[in-house]
Amino acid sequence: MRALGHGVKPVTTYRYTIILEHEADGGFHAYCPALKGCHSQGDSLDEAIDNIREAIEVFLASVEAHGEPIPHEDLLIKPLEVAI
Repeated sequence: MRALGHGVKPVTTYRYTIILEHEADGGFHAYCPALKGCHSQGDSLDEAIDNIREAIEVFLASVEAHGEPIPHEDLLIKPLEVAI
């Protein structure tokens, strides 16, 4: 285990589900359902993923800076058939 210097916080890794949607005019919209209001976009799939990762990091840093608990994901994803 690596020793941490004075004033250095240990890093905690969190795992969140993201949703990626094709935009009508090209590119992708990305959002994280567990983090309300945490959205981003990108011209390519890779760019959208990089951008939502950064948005999540900023979101969590803000939550932490305000002394609020880091949200934990409680998400179920299930395909649903609907007949019309």
